[in-house]
Formats: sequence, structure tokens, C-alpha cells
Amino acid sequence: MLAVTAIMTNKCPVLVTGGAGYIGSHAVLALVDQGWPVAVIDNLTTGFRWAVPEGVPLYEGDIEDAALLAQIFAEQGTQAVMHFAGSIIVPESVENPLKYYHNNTAKSRALIAAAVAAGVPHFIFSSTAATYGIPDKSPVSEDSPKLPINPYGMSKLMTETMLADVAAAHPINYCTLRYFNVAGADPRARAGQSTAGATHLIKVAVEAALGKRSQVEVFGTDYTTPDGTGVRDYIHVSDLAAAHVLALEALIADPAESLTMNAGYGRGFSVLEVLDAVDRVTNLTIERRLSPRRAGDPDALISDNARIKATLPWVPKYADLDTIVAHALQWERRLWEIRDN
Repeated sequence: MLAVTAIMTNKCPVLVTGGAGYIGSHAVLALVDQGWPVAVIDNLTTGFRWAVPEGVPLYEGDIEDAALLAQIFAEQGTQAVMHFAGSIIVPESVENPLKYYHNNTAKSRALIAAAVAAGVPHFIFSSTAATYGIPDKSPVSEDSPKLPINPYGMSKLMTETMLADVAAAHPINYCTLRYFNVAGADPRARAGQSTAGATHLIKVAVEAALGKRSQVEVFGTDYTTPDGTGVRDYIHVSDLAAAHVLALEALIADPAESLTMNAGYGRGFSVLEVLDAVDRVTNLTIERRLSPRRAGDPDALISDNARIKATLPWVPKYADLDTIVAHALQWERRLWEIRDN
């Protein structure tokens, strides 16, 4: 019955890797909200069982487990993979590069191989603006040089290259989405950034506003930006999840076409502007500690998002900094309730 429904609605069964994590859980919600058949695989290293919606099958395991993947593909009739599983902390990747080349590159290779073996025709990959390194100019287009400056960015770029080569040799198409700074939470407070010790600025700032941190550290005040602090392109996680669903529809509509697109709003905010927004939304004043800049941080990193807007019918709903902050704050309060229970 599942297969018939999927064919009738053109909504094929999707496996979401890392679907119990931050971005993956929002992608699961976006798919479920639109009636897609979904299953999740997650080793729960950084994900949470409770982040997977009721009724969505959760396979606890690793994406390099070929036997488990073959079982999932067979049981679920999987026709598309959305791949979010991996490690994402840039400084850690510098300290422990082999972890990142294992988790992000070698395991992705195993996942892609399993998908090819099972005849899965569509693959969506969670990549990053870190593949650009420190760009010569901003906004950054997809055709800008890819010169990663850390193992995290390189591990993602290597997977992009694998996907392109595999798609040229096998009947599979793919979409690579290069994320800029993902932030916020589900507007209905069903999911959000839940990892303890997270380094995302907006997550850190709302934690400080709620008394979970004593201050927010501002790394660098001497950048060539209007207020001297680094400028980034912040994208609401639910808008990003919506882009994934639209990308999947595009892959299904044209099986011969593969896509690589930036995922951002095409405008940036400085660190101080973000902290000002948190002060506005909370009606509090966060203590700010000014510190030296970190090695490798570009002055500004803003997406040129012309391609994704021209390719997909993507109309962001939450492209407002105060809204992103408000949703992150709402989730942080909800997280207390979840952990207390």
C-alpha cells in the first residue's frame, strides 16, 4: 500500500541520515508535513531519539553498516536519500582530521555505495560554505574557487566530488546544498538545536539570555566590516529544510539532472547585529566579551543565492533575523521542559 501511495502522489520513500540531529530532524518534519514516506537512520551520537516524530521508523545504527542499509532500503522501498549524518565542528576537524575524513568522507562513500547497490535513484547531500575557504569576494557564487582551509570543509568537498563521479557512472542524480549559517528552530517548537556545548552564535546567545551562559564571546573586532565584527549569512533551519524537499522534487522531475546550489538568504549580519537582535527579542542585555579573532575566519561570508532561486520555487518564510532569534529562544525554553521530563 505504501508503494502505491508513493507512486500515486509522486512522493517516494525517503531515508534521512542523521535525522535525529538538528538539521536532519527539521528535514524529517518538512517531509512528514507534506506526506512523504520517511525513515531515519542515526547512531544517536549527537542526535536524540525524541527528535524523530512519532510514526517515523528510526533505525539506530551507522551509515557505514552496509548490511543495515541494505535492510532499510529493502524494507522501506527507499528511492531517495537525504544525507545529514556527519561531524560539523571546524576547530575539532583541525585537531582531529582523521575523525572528519572518516565520519564525513569514508562513511559517505559507504552510504553512496549502498545506495548505488540498491538502485536508489536520488541523493541529496548536506554540504557547506566551508568548501569555499576564505573567498576573495562576497557574496560567494557556486562557481567561486573551492579552497577549503580546514578538514571539515575538505571532507565535504571530497564527498561532493564522489557524488559527481558516481552520478556520471551510475543511474543516480544528486543535489548538493552548500549551507551558510543555519540557525533558528521549528516555528511550532517541535525541533531545534539541542546539542550541549553547541558553537552556533544564535544558539549561544539565546543560552546566555536565559542564564545558561554568563556571556557571549565575540571573536574579532577588527574585520573590514561596518562594525568590525564578522558578517555571516544566517538561514532559518525550516527554510533550509523546505529547500531540501523542493530539491528532491526537482531531482525526481528530471532524473538526468544533478544540482549544486548555495543555501542562504544572500545578505549578512555581523556578530554584534545578531547580539543586538537577541537583546531586542528578549528585552535583556547580553554581556559581551571581546576576544581576538580566530585563525581562518573570513571577514564576511554571504551567499549568492541566485541559482537556488532560479532553479527551485523556493520562497523563504522566515528570512528575518528577529524571527530566527525568536524561534531559537522559544526552542531553548522548550528544551528545558524536554530535559526536565
